[in-house]
Amino acid sequence: MKRRTIRAGMAPVSGPLRRILPLLLQTLLVAALVLPAGFAVAPAFLGPQAPAGATQPAPAWHQVPGALAAGAGTTDGIEPLAAGAPVPEPGSLAAQLNETLKADGAGSFSGVVQDAATGEVLFDRAGDALRVPASNMKLLTAAAALRTLGPERRFSTRAVAGAAPGSVVLTGGGDVLLGAGESVPGAVMGRAGLASLAQATVRALQDDGVSVPLTVLLDDSLFSGPALNPAWSPEDVAAGEVAPLFPLALNSARFEPAKTTGPRPQDAAMSAAEAFSAQLAAAAAAAGMTVTPGVARVPAGTDGDGGTDTGAARVLAEVQSATVGEQVDLLLRTSDNYLTEAVGRMAALATGKPGSNEGAVAAVLQQLEQLQIPAGTLRAADVSGLALANQVSARQLSEVVRAITSGADTRLRAGLAGFPVAGLTGTLGDRYMDAATARGAGLVRAKTGTLNTVIALSGYVVDADGRLLVFSFIGNGLTPGAANKAALDRTASVLAGCGCR
Repeated sequence: MKRRTIRAGMAPVSGPLRRILPLLLQTLLVAALVLPAGFAVAPAFLGPQAPAGATQPAPAWHQVPGALAAGAGTTDGIEPLAAGAPVPEPGSLAAQLNETLKADGAGSFSGVVQDAATGEVLFDRAGDALRVPASNMKLLTAAAALRTLGPERRFSTRAVAGAAPGSVVLTGGGDVLLGAGESVPGAVMGRAGLASLAQATVRALQDDGVSVPLTVLLDDSLFSGPALNPAWSPEDVAAGEVAPLFPLALNSARFEPAKTTGPRPQDAAMSAAEAFSAQLAAAAAAAGMTVTPGVARVPAGTDGDGGTDTGAARVLAEVQSATVGEQVDLLLRTSDNYLTEAVGRMAALATGKPGSNEGAVAAVLQQLEQLQIPAGTLRAADVSGLALANQVSARQLSEVVRAITSGADTRLRAGLAGFPVAGLTGTLGDRYMDAATARGAGLVRAKTGTLNTVIALSGYVVDADGRLLVFSFIGNGLTPGAANKAALDRTASVLAGCGCR
């Protein structure tokens, strides 16, 4: 049988570059996963199969290549996924997983492993038990957003004309990844820039013949309900795990785009409006116009002067966000609570629900039911997983991953690339670095979840036989600071190395 190969033709690679090469292989795996829908059978890479009981050598795609293939980055050399790869034997798989899936100290793990194509449960340890999922909750939100909004949807941030001459109303449309400078095409963070919005606004005002001093107003009324979820710990808010939610923010409510830890602005919408006002002043000065200092927040549905509904006002200029698919990729890869909560509220609005925490939760649960993933037992206090009141089972999480990798709704495939790659990207970038987890490096793709006594890992992997497996493991009641991430990583690495017959 023909198998995919890595051709010689370039000099061997060593050092740090050698660690990057598995990412290329994993990219090829993902490319195979999203082949046209005609492949509706169990996904598997073609390759020779060893007799039952025989010791299997590691297949080619589990090896670090000594040379980069000519034409790397294409699908050349990859065969379509086939149904013939063997499924791990449940008894053998359980024997191996039970050796690795052990809590270090207090607490316990639940877990489910499924064959992605058929849904057959290959491993089940308290799979229906409700547990705190931590950031694995983001998988549910990602699926709901891709279904309700669609992966190509973008959010608009607008400058609209107020009722008073020269008044400009900055109107939030759900983009919390705004940049302070000019728009950066192709970027996710900073795809829409406030400097570009300001420059276009001044051009529109010039065309209108406006010569009076400009004033900036802020309409951030798109979201409703409390900006801070009462289910969030004040300590987590103070630490910058999240912040009050608004429908516009710079850098996912961070002071700097590269800063991903530490305190956040507590009024991200006003921070964005003040940055817009500064950019508008600079653009206006170049056009011989002036901007009155200060920004006023307007009541919902007005322009700040008791005038008209801003939704019906003339749009002077607008900038558009990265796509929902790109935003989902970012929130899964970096586990950004603020971005996830904002996207959840946008999913709620898309289904006619309020742009509130309650609306977001309802939208997520509704989408799970439409995916035929029973959600009646699930308890959701937020959509990012920061709240300890969330209760989700490993089976529900595994079924969501299965829907993303193999389900009928192909819009969900846009979430595949966001799963962190073991040892290479995102929240798994510094894991899978020792001998016990080497089999999983570059192959396991999974969403992490971590709270003080909670740890979780849900994702997918193509095993050594070429079978696509989906999984979810959740630990609760764990000893803080204990070595439980290692237990999860060893367990996922077992799946990558199956065999398991």
